[in-house]
Amino acid sequence: MIMTNKKWAVKRITVNLATQEAEKLEKYCQQTGRPATDVIRELIRSLSLSEDSSNG
Repeated sequence: MIMTNKKWAVKRITVNLATQEAEKLEKYCQQTGRPATDVIRELIRSLSLSEDSSNG
């Protein structure tokens, strides 16, 4: 999927990571040449949700 609209940043969040987690993310980003924001967004998009969990 190609996203051409860059005005989609609706909510900013802060994530606290353990040192080992942050290092793993940084290493992955260096190896792939991708920014952490893109990697995290892709991981979030890959989460599956059951249909009956929409409470509210």
